[in-house]
Amino acid sequence: MNQEPHIMTASSTGEVNIASTTPIDEVVMTSGSSGSGADDDKPSSSQSKRSKHLDKDTTTKGKYTLNDFQILRTLGTGSFGRVHLARSIHNGRFYAMKTLKKERVVNMKQVEHTNDERRMLKLAQHPFIIRMWGTFQDCHNLFMIMDYIEGGELFSLLRKSQRFPIPVAKFYAAEVFLAIEYLHDLDIIYRDLKPENILLDKNGHIKLTDFGFAKEVIDVTYTLCGTPDYIAPEVVATKPYNKSVDWWSFGILIFEMLTGYTPFYDPTPMKTYENILNGTINYPDYLPPDILDLLQKLIVKDLTLRLGNLQNGSDDVKNHPWFKEVIWERLLSRDIETPYEPPITSGVGDTSQFDRYPEDKDLDYGISGVPDPYGDMFNDF
Repeated sequence: MNQEPHIMTASSTGEVNIASTTPIDEVVMTSGSSGSGADDDKPSSSQSKRSKHLDKDTTTKGKYTLNDFQILRTLGTGSFGRVHLARSIHNGRFYAMKTLKKERVVNMKQVEHTNDERRMLKLAQHPFIIRMWGTFQDCHNLFMIMDYIEGGELFSLLRKSQRFPIPVAKFYAAEVFLAIEYLHDLDIIYRDLKPENILLDKNGHIKLTDFGFAKEVIDVTYTLCGTPDYIAPEVVATKPYNKSVDWWSFGILIFEMLTGYTPFYDPTPMKTYENILNGTINYPDYLPPDILDLLQKLIVKDLTLRLGNLQNGSDDVKNHPWFKEVIWERLLSRDIETPYEPPITSGVGDTSQFDRYPEDKDLDYGISGVPDPYGDMFNDF
């Protein structure tokens, strides 16, 4: 990959410096190959939207077992388990192994969401969406084997940067747009769009991850779920909602990338919900008119005005003047230079872009031969 011009470079102190000496829109949106080479995820231009990749199901049930992997370290933790870096003992390849405690999933009434997550990841195969290779289970746990994405979370980069320059935010927003558009073509609502769920690969392209709230919906659904700062008002109001909730969250994401904060934030979730229902946003003076126009048409309570929910669907978002520099076909092919390349120094399997977590010395993985009261709830694993 060309090393110049970088829009953002990591300093020796770990801070992210924003700099550029060339027209950034041109660099980000119209430059030549990023040097990513023949990547497995690169799609052909002739693939149709809905059938893209679906004729080749790479996700397997029961193909793997715990004995196929060496667990190396924890990459993240959550309410139901943790994500490990794992290495295949057969080919040496690194994977992210997501583990979920069955008992916790059941007690928190997340069985449907967990089964939906597996099903949605099985359906979704796209350059900007994490790939799941297989699932398995033991008496106590569910396991999901996914690509390991070395570059860390967009959230971490945003916090180091405080806020992104407009062309950088536009680059990430455009890649996220393509992922969301693809999911909507499959009738999948993502429902949890936020910087923490966007990973960066080794070249700086995004990977949408964590499909715990994703759901296949033909018409409308009703479940209250998501992260408070990004939830659309119709969800907060427990009204039936559709795919347009993702376009609201998309607007919040763009706002946050450009400002460093979310527009309705309050330390108390209930106050955040009040702010969302009120709908008043104080836009910073430094946002130019085209961005303001886009945000005001995405973060709008009236569904008859929200871009993405109108007659032309996602095309209204794609064709907005703020995205006029984007060459969408080349972006989808990743035939561009990214604004930031994660400083990965140890090659494949590098974990420097992830926080350290205490390791659990008493993992109950691989236990068999004991009663499993929850096994029939997760038959697809």
